[in-house]
Amino acid sequence: MAHHSANVIPSRLLMWQRVREYAVPLSMIETATARRAVGDWAGACAAARIDVDLDLRAVRDRHGTDLVTRLRADLRRLAPDLLRWHMPRIAPDGRLRPGLTISLARYGNSGATPLQLVVRTPPAWADAGQRMSLALWEESGNGAAGHHPHPHPDRRFRLDLHRHLWDAGRSGELAGRCGAAGTARSMAPPDRQVLRDLPAVRDDSWATARWAAEADLLLRAEGRARGAFTVRLGARSRAVLELVAPDDSHAPTFRPLREALPPQEVAALAVLPEAAARVLPDLELLRAGLVAADRLHPLVAAALAAYGSCPAYGSAPAYGSTSAYAPEPGDPHRVECRGEVHRIALRDGVLTAVDHDPAQLRREELLVALGGPPLPCLRAIDAVHRNPEALPAVRERLGHGDVTGALAVVEGLLGPGAVLREGPLREELESAAARRVDHGLFRSGLVAVHPGARAAGGENASGAGHADAGHRPRLDRRTPLAMRHKLMSRARPRTGLTS
Repeated sequence: MAHHSANVIPSRLLMWQRVREYAVPLSMIETATARRAVGDWAGACAAARIDVDLDLRAVRDRHGTDLVTRLRADLRRLAPDLLRWHMPRIAPDGRLRPGLTISLARYGNSGATPLQLVVRTPPAWADAGQRMSLALWEESGNGAAGHHPHPHPDRRFRLDLHRHLWDAGRSGELAGRCGAAGTARSMAPPDRQVLRDLPAVRDDSWATARWAAEADLLLRAEGRARGAFTVRLGARSRAVLELVAPDDSHAPTFRPLREALPPQEVAALAVLPEAAARVLPDLELLRAGLVAADRLHPLVAAALAAYGSCPAYGSAPAYGSTSAYAPEPGDPHRVECRGEVHRIALRDGVLTAVDHDPAQLRREELLVALGGPPLPCLRAIDAVHRNPEALPAVRERLGHGDVTGALAVVEGLLGPGAVLREGPLREELESAAARRVDHGLFRSGLVAVHPGARAAGGENASGAGHADAGHRPRLDRRTPLAMRHKLMSRARPRTGLTS
């Protein structure tokens, strides 16, 4: 039974509910897991729609065998479908947060250039298919993708301290790190007065009980046992906190920094990763009764079930099922036609009015072509072709890059032999295909910025050649209206974790 009524469920949970339904389909999980089980990490990445932008031979020639050995071990442990499951997303559609470079692992050797295994998301204008890319990044900048808007790893969105979110061998640590296993000794509860001083931390999405322990891991990774750190609370708000403890044998806790720091020093402080600052969305969904345990990623469900944090809520359809949208063969549509109830079902791969003679249907179709009134059965078939009830499900799947799942829904409704007619359904499929061209241009480096950022003729008012050099175009009267609204919006970018 759900603990929230329909009118008070937070919008972020409704978004995450749709994400868990459509973003990582069961077919992707099964294929990626099968490829990973036989050691084919590249095949697993391909199944999870992750492009690999690294060459192990080139890395070996440049950085040596020891580093390649460590890198190959991490790639074999990588569960790309689990990584996609935990990637940060934006409201309201739950798409991948665009233009990110996220660190997965760091490789530092004495006398060598530090390297990081990173995953990148394309900019919003090229996010068709919701594909990601895997690459190596050098702190010297030699490994940066020149056409990516933000090639440097983001400090706020980092997963090198949260390997349980992408490493299949450490996924069992999820319950302990997200607080599902109870309050550990190393997690001292925060002072209530501290939380009262942070007005932005008022909803249940903040994992304040874990901040001290996670900040301890963060600061130790940077070579400090104690010190100040920040937590981003909103677009224009961040808390400056200090990790303190009486001695090494006591659990650390945090408190507001006693002396205010200049903005430049605050910006240089360590940032608590978003994965540590927020409650795991899956845990919130389970506690709210908005998702059943069998709809979670298998590794996530196994980790939470080990601590009794993964209860079964109701009897929801199997994960990734399309039965809610595709008609069963033995249960055809029924339409009232000329005083009788007629059936509409799939015949020879096409949706057909089975209670009408084929010759009669041909005569009625010819009559419609000449301007006559169509039969109710033909009107129903035409409506399903143009604007079916499953159109929202098709849109969700296409938005998250699941073209195979979207076509499966369409074939279940119309049959594999159907010819799509003009209407919203055909427009959605054509639009999805056209957007993939933009992604291909971005991947090839042929178009480095949003095509709308260029004024007529390929230049803008700020001067020629700036867009080609990666310069962000100036906002002026020649900027397209849609892009002007996007760039001037205070809410951009909107993260699904804070909506």
